[in-house]
Amino acid sequence: MSIVIASVIGFLSGLTASMGLGGGMVLLVYLTGILSLSQIEAQGINLVFFLPIALISLIIHSKSHLIDWRVISPALISGAVSAASVSFLVRFIDTDLLRKCFAVLIIVVGIKELLYKQKRPE
Repeated sequence: MSIVIASVIGFLSGLTASMGLGGGMVLLVYLTGILSLSQIEAQGINLVFFLPIALISLIIHSKSHLIDWRVISPALISGAVSAASVSFLVRFIDTDLLRKCFAVLIIVVGIKELLYKQKRPE
């Protein structure tokens, strides 16, 4: 892996992650599409990458009062349960199927971003 390319991917992933846009998607596409890692290997690497980036972004957003903990708490709890469950179950899912599911997710999110305009709060 080229240090320059890895640094650019890290920068783009950190940039999108700090805005809450899913920096892991950039990293996962790079790891699976360019480096040809399996989907499950790429997801493991993504988790290691995610921890410090998310912590830094969380601290900054929290200090700026941009997080309403009352609103996010139910999603945080159910998300933690879901992540634990799926992390266990993913070992039994075919890697090729996992990769295809991720590709569909990227396409659906991309189409949504292209076609739907977000309403601004007043």
